[in-house]
Amino acid sequence: MATDTMLRIAAENLEAQMSLIVEEKHRLCLIQPLHIWITGALSPTCHVLIPCVLSTEVFPKVTAISLHFLDLEGDAGELQELRQETEDLAHPMLYQVTIHTDLDQAFQDADVILLLDDFKTDEKNNSDEEKKERVREISERYRDYGHLIDTRANKQVKAIVSGDSFVNLRCALLVDTARSIDSHQFVASATQLENQARAIIAKKMKVRSSDVTDVIVWGNISGTFYVDLQRAKIFNYDGAIKGPAFFSQAILKIFHDSKWVETDFQQLVRHQHVAVASKTGRAAAASSANAILQVLKAWNGACSPDEVLSVGVLCPDGIVLSVPVTLTDGKWSPLLDVTVGDKLKERLGFCANELQQEKELGLESCSDVMNKDG
Repeated sequence: MATDTMLRIAAENLEAQMSLIVEEKHRLCLIQPLHIWITGALSPTCHVLIPCVLSTEVFPKVTAISLHFLDLEGDAGELQELRQETEDLAHPMLYQVTIHTDLDQAFQDADVILLLDDFKTDEKNNSDEEKKERVREISERYRDYGHLIDTRANKQVKAIVSGDSFVNLRCALLVDTARSIDSHQFVASATQLENQARAIIAKKMKVRSSDVTDVIVWGNISGTFYVDLQRAKIFNYDGAIKGPAFFSQAILKIFHDSKWVETDFQQLVRHQHVAVASKTGRAAAASSANAILQVLKAWNGACSPDEVLSVGVLCPDGIVLSVPVTLTDGKWSPLLDVTVGDKLKERLGFCANELQQEKELGLESCSDVMNKDG
């Protein structure tokens, strides 16, 4: 073959290849994936979440999702395996997977952030000094997170803090430092406690957990909280009054053991999650993931706008307190149709004091670090 012919064919091939590259770049520009960042990505909860978030049921208006896994204590090899497992799902909504063991690119273009970092404490042998050290570690990390979210994330980002330890404090630290982001876009998940309470009531009243609704969790999600049944309803209850499947009854009107509700029940909820965690050595991954998904669905309009969830949100005194809310248009609104009597006010005051002490301990820890650096 003549040299001129070979050169012409090579030039045509190069032109065709360049044209394909340009077309592919244009195609990629047309795709605007939703960027979901997950911290503590090597936690069992993350493994449960991954296939679930790649769903139009959770994100009804999304066609492509980029997942970004961040784990500051994580092994790069394990994160690589997680990325491979995720890509192997071959899910049509999955656009890209990235892994990170440092903060260099953390929260870049984030639309949704799921914060699963947990800071384990030994409740039996947890001295004041150990607690202070743990709060210092949390404060450092979450203030770093907050600053990065403030500068790198989408201004409409939605952030959900989950886990077993200092959940309210971690959310408060984000709100304090990500000051250009509306505080209504940060919540701490108390839905797991809510579901555990529903399961306990269901067992007591011989119905399914899904037959119990409108349970409220007030207070410190990973500390002192109160489970409120003032709006709670039960369906399919085999009692004196029966009705069709849509018929419900107020739990407090048909269950008259107030001592059980105020003492035994509260303790059962308190010990339920602790028992599961102690047996497995980790957070109850399935129930934790399910709670996060419930909040995401409500936040994205995949549930009834009247659905009530318990989440930790910023209160006027600067602490994050679990309260009943509705989630619409990407923001939470407090539920106004609740009665806050004297007893509940007293309980909430105790929870607020506890949370205030945690926050002050966090501020003190940060001051100690700044003094050392100075």
